[in-house]
Amino acid sequence: MGLLKSKDKRLPLLPLRGLLVYPTMVLHLDVGRERSVKALEKAMVEENLILLSSQSEVSIEEPKQEDIYKVGTISRVRQMLKLPNGTIRVLVEGIVRAKIIDFVDNPHFYEVIVRELPETYPQEPEIDALMRSVLKQFESYISLSKKITPETLAAVSDIEEPGRLADVICSHLPLKLKDKQEILEIVDVRQRLEHLLKLLNNEQEVLELERKIGQRVKKQMEKTQKEYYLREQMKAIQKELGEKEGRGLEIEELRSQLKEAQLPEKVHEKVEKEIDRLERTPAASAESSVIRNYIDWLLGLPWNHATEDDLDLKKAEAVLNEDHYGLDKPKERVLEYLAVQQLVKKLKGPILCFVGPPGVGKTSIARSIARSLGRNFVRISLGGVRDEAEIRGHRRTYVGAMPGRIIQGIKNAGSNNPVMLLDEIDKMAADFRGDPAAALLEVLDPEQNNAFSDHYIEVPFDLSKVMFITTANAVHNIPRPLLDRMEVLYIPGYTELEKLQIAKRYLLPKQMKEHGLDAEMLSVDEEALMKVIREYTREAGVRNLEQQIAAICRKTAKRIVAKETESIEVTADKLADYLGPVKFRYGLAEEEDQIGAATGLAWTEVGGDTLVIEVSIVPGKGKLTLTGKLGDVMKESAQAAFSYTRSRAHELRIDADFHEKNDIHIHIPEGAIPKDGPSAGITIATALISALTNIPVRRDVAMTGEITLRGRVLPIGGLKEKSLAAHRAGIKKVLLPKENEKDLEEIPESVRDDMEFITVSHMDEVLDHALVDRAAPVESGI
Repeated sequence: MGLLKSKDKRLPLLPLRGLLVYPTMVLHLDVGRERSVKALEKAMVEENLILLSSQSEVSIEEPKQEDIYKVGTISRVRQMLKLPNGTIRVLVEGIVRAKIIDFVDNPHFYEVIVRELPETYPQEPEIDALMRSVLKQFESYISLSKKITPETLAAVSDIEEPGRLADVICSHLPLKLKDKQEILEIVDVRQRLEHLLKLLNNEQEVLELERKIGQRVKKQMEKTQKEYYLREQMKAIQKELGEKEGRGLEIEELRSQLKEAQLPEKVHEKVEKEIDRLERTPAASAESSVIRNYIDWLLGLPWNHATEDDLDLKKAEAVLNEDHYGLDKPKERVLEYLAVQQLVKKLKGPILCFVGPPGVGKTSIARSIARSLGRNFVRISLGGVRDEAEIRGHRRTYVGAMPGRIIQGIKNAGSNNPVMLLDEIDKMAADFRGDPAAALLEVLDPEQNNAFSDHYIEVPFDLSKVMFITTANAVHNIPRPLLDRMEVLYIPGYTELEKLQIAKRYLLPKQMKEHGLDAEMLSVDEEALMKVIREYTREAGVRNLEQQIAAICRKTAKRIVAKETESIEVTADKLADYLGPVKFRYGLAEEEDQIGAATGLAWTEVGGDTLVIEVSIVPGKGKLTLTGKLGDVMKESAQAAFSYTRSRAHELRIDADFHEKNDIHIHIPEGAIPKDGPSAGITIATALISALTNIPVRRDVAMTGEITLRGRVLPIGGLKEKSLAAHRAGIKKVLLPKENEKDLEEIPESVRDDMEFITVSHMDEVLDHALVDRAAPVESGI
């Protein structure tokens, strides 16, 4: 070739990724690596020559000496063009094979000492015969492949040099880089042609095989099955290779899973039948995937797998107390269950229903119960569920059928005895798709749930070991048959002292941790926490309290990150800087004794509340107006209080015809909030009589009770929640029906010590205690 002046030459090296250049080849390369660009720049300075050699691995970004093939091609750089993205496009022409003798230590680019490998070949008939064989095989390959144009064959046929012929043909074949490198490394032309002939034979056999497989697949397919072409082709390839078909392997795996699963006898038989059906069903049919999903569900359910209960009472009590403050009844019930479990060894899972306002810890106590028992926990939200199939599942005949939430929960739990929380059971509703509450009857009935039937699974599943816990804000929204199957535990709101302890022990440490704060960065004193409880929240639970504490933590984190301070101590007088002005007035519902305004106590789904009932008397024609978004029951209470006042007008020193000369307006503020229930009767009567007699109502007295037309005071419900609401409002005296005296035990001792509870049986007693200028009250306090 005579291009190099000496035997060995020092040249820059350009490593190629996934590419190889043969002598006489002309092609474009895109170069982006910094060292490669510098090697090109060096080549442009010195004779435009560079060595092109391939990397053994395409993924290596910075190849070492051992990663680069030792045989490459000395090439001439014909043209360089810098592209907008920073890479350089180069036109190179391969000249001669060369071998790397040594690597030169150069930190900027690869530089090597190379030695030419010029090819020589004898003028022998054998070489001509090899060339003809190679051309003939290449022509056959082109006819089978149809990826190479006939023009390429014509161009190749004109080549007279055997070495170049081998190189050009090899460059057109879809070979691996390793195979192309082998051709490059063979200097002897005869050997190169023989090796190429072997490669062409192999490629032709593969193409022939592909053609046969394609024909077989096409015969098996119908026009409507074109989308399954690839699957069928895979099947045919596996068959040609002598391997087991994919479907057979799948069936075998399912059978081995069935052996290991140790299912109940009926379930085992069912799965075995379904596997046989799957084997007979064509893989392309839609039914095949339905059967497979069904088998997966049956095999995936924990039919016989149960976790072992941790029956250590002291440990369980410690876990429950660690997670929650108060909540004595739920904790006691769990400890009772553990004690009985120790004695009888096998006990049907209890079905508990936690009823209480939001934010008191109903959901979280269920999670703690699971932890104390050592059981898996799964939560299912039933809020807004209207479809019976959500509980029982859909039949398999439906498209996209699935088991119901109960079976899904069991599978997610991974054991057949988890603690399963059915959250917001009172928020379910019924429509044309059925009544999910009725579907839950079988789930929550201890006599039936040992053989719960899901429409999808079809085989009965034993739910008797599951410990079901349900939560609700109000009992009256739960259907009676469903309620009968549950053991109701009422979780009332917290007192101020309980909230303070919860904030100190749980909420503040939790929020500090979530906001990346420690005790050195933030401290909040008790007085500040109490102010947050009294003046920034008004709730039965502690959810809003946690939000306010989170707000303090956020603002603290911001100030610390902004390097305004290293530590913050929040006191009561600084609280407005973090939470803004106070949101609620703490203290008495009224600041002074008012005429025609009495404080009543109400029960709501979010806890107890105080209501100020106002009565206004104006001259008119006897019209009675009720406002404040009142329900029917409360309107009836107002009518009863009005009729009682008319019947007692003489004794109360009220004009007998007051109802004919005056319009009476009874109003309960906060009109946007619906109000209903029978417990406001005595409050409305007190406010009405106060307005008619001009005698103020004591501001520190709150009352609850229903009234009859003869003035009797009837019992009410929700006394504990109402008492806590009165305590939050700073009320010191509560009037309650005589028949509710037994319910006083439920009220926390700290509230009973701080307030006076007086039981009354008639409206006269109510007026004696409630009106300012009445005679001294009878000693009936508690």
